[in-house]
Amino acid sequence: MSAPLRFREDGTFTIVQFTDMHWHNGEPEDQRTRALIARTLDAEEPDLVALTGDVIAGGGCDDPAQSYLDAVAPIEERGVSWAATFGNHDDEGSVDREGLMAAQMSCAHCLSQPGPEEVSGVGNYALPVLSANDSRAGAVLYFIDTNSYAETDVGGYGWVRRDQIAWWLDTAQKAHENAVDDAPALAFFHIPVPEYDEVWDLHPCHGVKYEAVCPPRINTGLFAAFHEFGDVVGTFVGHDHVNDYVGELHGIRLCYGRGSGFNTYGRDGFPRGARVIRLTEGQREFETWMRLEDDVKVEEQPLHEPCGRVLSA
Repeated sequence: MSAPLRFREDGTFTIVQFTDMHWHNGEPEDQRTRALIARTLDAEEPDLVALTGDVIAGGGCDDPAQSYLDAVAPIEERGVSWAATFGNHDDEGSVDREGLMAAQMSCAHCLSQPGPEEVSGVGNYALPVLSANDSRAGAVLYFIDTNSYAETDVGGYGWVRRDQIAWWLDTAQKAHENAVDDAPALAFFHIPVPEYDEVWDLHPCHGVKYEAVCPPRINTGLFAAFHEFGDVVGTFVGHDHVNDYVGELHGIRLCYGRGSGFNTYGRDGFPRGARVIRLTEGQREFETWMRLEDDVKVEEQPLHEPCGRVLSA
């Protein structure tokens, strides 16, 4: 088991987000994904890796549990702590979420947790990041299961259920009892909330949107809960492989990761990569940039002005 997460002596804490790796069985495309992971970790030397779902393409894996272990091997080999959420494709093969969680937890540097059995989803948990010189948390990281597909006749993708939001609120309140005043939080999950569409349409964003945002068709109010409680300053998702924009909505920065996997769809001229997030202790904000497959560091993304979608009165 890895040691507790903690800010460095210089006050920083760095996270690398890999998303939508879609590892199969070690094919040449998977080896390109492995090389990208290795180069990124060697360049950034993060304190934590966050995997935001579709780590494997479950239906394309001969042995999904082994494929998961192979996908995270470059992280384990470097002794970097890591934590993951599930996407809609991870458990489409012969191993369910519980089995894949067990595979994760067998790894020496994994911090993933299954979460309460009575709460919907698998992998709802919080990780404190302790202050450099304090026993209290200087930041909190939430990992939330967005489930897979709709369970009602509305169709489409899954959503964060209301019991998960209730769990999150209780967890957040307890986390901040053991945190410094005004400690920021980040939230990691796979399927974007509907507000990712809103921020692109109505607010300035940095980055690109090469495909439609694919949120669930039901909005259960996760973003509203974040806004009302007030600790979350950034959310990080995947799911839509060729979107990478960042935009701020009501005080929260909604961020896409950069699609990391070669064994799945992409776009010509849009290199695979990873998003990097850096927290600084005592600040309610974060820096973020991307590290691409050719080892290029992208610190500035193009500005997108809102299209002015008209909302009904």
